Amino acid sequence: MIAAAAAAYFLLLFPAVLAAGCYSSIFSFGDSLADTGNILHIVGNRSAGFARLPYGMTYFGRPTGRFSDGRLILDFIGIALSLLLPFPLRKKSLLISPAAEALGLPLLPAYLDRRRVGGDFEQGANFAVAGATALDNSFFKERGIRIALTNVSLGVEIRWFRQLLPSLCSSPSDTLQDSLIMMGEIGGNDYINPIFQRRSLEEVKSFVPFVVATISSAITELIELGARTLVVPGITPLGCNSAFLTEFQTQNVDDYDASTGCLNWLNEFSTYHNSLLEAELQTLRGLNPHATIIYADYFAAIISILNNPNQFGFGNDTLVSCCGGGGPYNYNRRLGCGSDGYSLCDEPSRCVIWDGVHMTEAMHRIIAGGLLQGPFASPAIADACGLQSVIHSSTSRMAS
Repeated sequence: MIAAAAAAYFLLLFPAVLAAGCYSSIFSFGDSLADTGNILHIVGNRSAGFARLPYGMTYFGRPTGRFSDGRLILDFIGIALSLLLPFPLRKKSLLISPAAEALGLPLLPAYLDRRRVGGDFEQGANFAVAGATALDNSFFKERGIRIALTNVSLGVEIRWFRQLLPSLCSSPSDTLQDSLIMMGEIGGNDYINPIFQRRSLEEVKSFVPFVVATISSAITELIELGARTLVVPGITPLGCNSAFLTEFQTQNVDDYDASTGCLNWLNEFSTYHNSLLEAELQTLRGLNPHATIIYADYFAAIISILNNPNQFGFGNDTLVSCCGGGGPYNYNRRLGCGSDGYSLCDEPSRCVIWDGVHMTEAMHRIIAGGLLQGPFASPAIADACGLQSVIHSSTSRMAS
């Protein structure tokens, strides 16, 4: 039922322009599933694979720091909502692509790109950093776990946000009441790093309550600052990543889901994290009845698509990376996408997985539609601001 309801979303473009808006700004936190360029300023290594083509090839025609061939879930949500926002079309802070400029569709700027955007973040900013963890780096150092790429945590991103707030307005609560807060995805790297370093599942599972508590604390802090609408994603089904499927390949067929081909034990782990997160969000809703806390079910979205790939316009090799270093899943940790000698699929739009860990633009578009209108968000983002009928009518026109 979910699959049938969601299959139409890849036809979703965006609703017609309305005079009245719902959110005045968007602020985003998280990791590589939401980073729109911050990592380039932190790493400073333009020769890194993710800083080279084919990253960005599908939409931008160049790498932007996004870990995909094109736009992210955040981009599509921002584009859809921007048609309902009172965004100035030529604001210097808005990074507008040529294709989007004709429609006045702004893309949310990366916070560390402030020189390029002139330090003007009145319509929002993205604090997400690829490789970021929910827990502080000290948590992992104490346990001898190495964190790849960056030492940025959710706490660091929240501090950046607090530093920015005074420049936006004299009263933070006024700004945040009309803002949409995107809380990730965050937490996946807290598990990916130790799992790849062959830490026991029992040990990594013991981290989950700490991760969820940290996310909860950040949500509470933002609500206390004045936030009223927050979207909080769960983690993805880790057992469906080409990277994990390659690293933990086994001959035991019982280790794999018969329908999707994903590794059961890793997906069970993702489900454990998401169940604890959902329970915590329910508690937060009771403590903060004036706030709307939306759970974004990335896990259900991805599984639904993997179970019915053709229905969504994808090919049958759903677990094979479009860009990678060869092998049964086209993933090689030593020969990643963007490295010399990588292999690339012919049609990224027909692929689910981009580089072994991250998704293609085509996937991001579908999931964004499912968050805006349902069924992959509870409540749907459109419901949260009374736009469901507008988006539904536009989707119906596109489908017909």
